[in-house]
Amino acid sequence: MGTLIRGGTVVTASDVMKADVLIENGIVTHIGERILSIGHETIDASNCYLFPGGVDPHTHLDMPFGGTITADDFQTGTIAAAFGGTTTIVDFALHEKGSTLADSLRTWHAKAEGKAAIDYGFHMMVGDMREEVMNEIPAMVEKEGVMSFKVFMAYKNNLQVDDETLFRVLRMAGQNGALVQVHAENGDVIDVLVREALASGQTEPRYHALTRPPEAEGEATARAIRLAEIAGAPLYVVHVTCAHAADQISEARKRGLPIYGETCPQYLVCDYTDYERPGFEGAKYVMSPPLRDQWHQEVLWNKLKNMEMHVLGSDQCSFNYREQKELGLGDFTKIPNGAPTIEDRMSILYHFGVHEGRIGLSKFVALTSTNAAKLFGLYPQKGTIAVGSDADIVVWDPSAERTLSAETHHMNVDYNPFEGMKVSGLPRYVLLRGETIVNHDRFTGRPGMGQFVRGQRFSPVDL
Repeated sequence: MGTLIRGGTVVTASDVMKADVLIENGIVTHIGERILSIGHETIDASNCYLFPGGVDPHTHLDMPFGGTITADDFQTGTIAAAFGGTTTIVDFALHEKGSTLADSLRTWHAKAEGKAAIDYGFHMMVGDMREEVMNEIPAMVEKEGVMSFKVFMAYKNNLQVDDETLFRVLRMAGQNGALVQVHAENGDVIDVLVREALASGQTEPRYHALTRPPEAEGEATARAIRLAEIAGAPLYVVHVTCAHAADQISEARKRGLPIYGETCPQYLVCDYTDYERPGFEGAKYVMSPPLRDQWHQEVLWNKLKNMEMHVLGSDQCSFNYREQKELGLGDFTKIPNGAPTIEDRMSILYHFGVHEGRIGLSKFVALTSTNAAKLFGLYPQKGTIAVGSDADIVVWDPSAERTLSAETHHMNVDYNPFEGMKVSGLPRYVLLRGETIVNHDRFTGRPGMGQFVRGQRFSPVDL
């Protein structure tokens, strides 16, 4: 017996149409008007949109950072993601210096297995680039289905690589059908500014932002793009926050380069003034790159509208305010970087994007699902509603309203960066491979039902 979703409006990255969707054995088998129900379970989607399940390509679950570990693991984090309409994540497997990529990947598989409530893939977050590590890249792509590698231009004396290493990774990845992701900030400049701030007694959370200026992000983005151009390789710039970086991506694409940009919900609705909240409250917004002055938000919205920015990732990296963020009392450099955003990613874009008239429905689907699936080798299995695709479907009620709050969210963390924001639109049902895992305000899935999804080799895509 299959499942028939009846009476909704199917939205893909290219089409909007009134249609029923038939699901059998976890796969979409028919899309059309007035499909007959012959013993099928029926889901009423009247007055709702049917979106493909969200694909969030930027999460950090069960990740060590600065002497602590993220508050959300693969169980709590993926359940929260499901409540927000996300059915697939691509998490970052952290490669520690001195270890192999293979060992790190096994560690992350163990973290997810038996816990993940939605499907998942992995990027490799590279800690060092010894020759033997560089030579592991082909096997990661060919044998393990890991086709993206993240390199840092910041976090000096920890994760930061030099230009030679970045160039070599770009070239190796490009030759093997992989995509390099870059955290683009000038770590050398930031290191100088941080040392000067601490020496002057400037220790409050706001100095996290003031020592990581947008110019440092713009410079690093431009440099990474030029290195990718020389290497003949594609490049994906994660968590773009400001006009300085976004404009560099736009200019590169005008020159025909395969450069792709991602931003995150916090950069669209939060700003520098959040660091100036009373007491130590600004620590809740310490993330890297930091929040910017408000005028950058409109630049990012325009880039999303014009598809000059291609993906909305969450950069989920949750730390409790109590005991974890408070590690940085008296020294902003010790505040764990990150925020809990996995659950509210799609709601933020729908309300402030679609509901407020900034973007259309198909663009919403492209930014929250389809483009990420294409870029990270998951499409068309994921990222669309089409015959033969996995039946990962969100029945989205555009009239439903909620107030974002730590009191009601499902993330395992004691604050919400969007606390008090009222949004329109939220999932009524969420299906993973045809099985209902969210039914209104109830989780009906199971920890461990999520499956690893292998990425396919990267090929440039027209987004």
